[in-house]
Amino acid sequence: MNYCKRCLYPENHPLNLVIDDEGVCSGCRVHEEKDSLDWAPRAEKLKTILADYKNTSQNNYDCIIPVSGARDSYFIVHTIKNVYGMNPLLVTYNKHYNTAEGIRNLANLRIRFDCDIMTLTVKPDTVKRITRATIRKMGSMYWHCLAGQTVYPVQMAVKFKIPLIIWGAHQGVDQVGMFSHLDEVEMTRKYRKEHDLMGFEAEDLIDEFDGITQEDIVQYQYPDDKELERVGVRGIYLNNYIRWDSRAQHEQMIREYGYKTEPQTRTFDTYNDVDCYNYSDVHDYIKFLKCGYGKVTDHASREIRLRRMTREEGVAMVKKYSETQPENLNMFLEWIGITDSAFRFLMDQHRNPDIWVKNEKWEWELKDDFFQKLLEAGDTTKALPQIGEFTDFGLTGPGISTDKKSGYILIGRGYH
Repeated sequence: MNYCKRCLYPENHPLNLVIDDEGVCSGCRVHEEKDSLDWAPRAEKLKTILADYKNTSQNNYDCIIPVSGARDSYFIVHTIKNVYGMNPLLVTYNKHYNTAEGIRNLANLRIRFDCDIMTLTVKPDTVKRITRATIRKMGSMYWHCLAGQTVYPVQMAVKFKIPLIIWGAHQGVDQVGMFSHLDEVEMTRKYRKEHDLMGFEAEDLIDEFDGITQEDIVQYQYPDDKELERVGVRGIYLNNYIRWDSRAQHEQMIREYGYKTEPQTRTFDTYNDVDCYNYSDVHDYIKFLKCGYGKVTDHASREIRLRRMTREEGVAMVKKYSETQPENLNMFLEWIGITDSAFRFLMDQHRNPDIWVKNEKWEWELKDDFFQKLLEAGDTTKALPQIGEFTDFGLTGPGISTDKKSGYILIGRGYH
């Protein structure tokens, strides 16, 4: 397995990064644009785009913003409403794996920014059947979240005739350099299917074996092309117009709006995924089994590229968190209704053979000295100059809540 000499990504990244002749990956090369582009005219270009969609008659919303109780939702809404003066409709897909802090953050977001919000909550029985199917077919317990989060905003854009959807960072740009920031790539059905949904559209899940019918997948179906054309739906990404720095943006939102953070099971980043029991836990553990790396590699590579962490520090973080067992697996298995042994049997079908091997006791273990090889793959001559020493991500402490904290919160009461 080859690794980038600057960051920590392997050549088998599912988004298909390319390692050049100098041993540096395409993600790192495109990330260099963050320090070379003049972002002021790009911000002005965004202002022009938004002006074209401003609803001057005030009989509709100006745009749609997909949000959740974590990630970059606060920063996106702050930028679009408070900086650029747009009137957005917020939409959110209820992922079912909600933590108390995530519910609190989402409630606080809609209160502090004074925005209308629409929520899609699919029937729990339907979500469970779909999740059992996606675990079996593609080794993913998070497919329904990715599908819902990426299609519900598009459905609402069609329904309410709001053509502009505003997303945060394009994963293909920010992680693997699939596109340049200058390409100003927009959201497409094709990218969503091939990358977000691992090649499976909702229709592909209809299966007698899994008991999934056409009725079950309606909420996950992408609108017809003719509907999209009639409304003129387009989805733009802010990171093409604003220098994207997730940590700095979160820390601004903590100071200005009271965004709350929490420790995560399998990464040092306490900011990004506090709304979900599973994203940096069970889901990330599955990602490690399938791809040989998890969110800690994503986060460390990002900090290395932003010159706040050395590659050696990043490898130490990967070694610390990668093999951490998920804390919330039993809760997930009880919710979905499968046994631990069945879950592990299904996961074994999706393990990466380049990373995992069975030992003499027929137990799975990492091949060779995985972490040493990752460390040795680095080349200090390819590193960018550091801008300071790495410091821990902050913890705010919890918000005030009367909701239970021992299980998923489907609908929360709201928070102070």
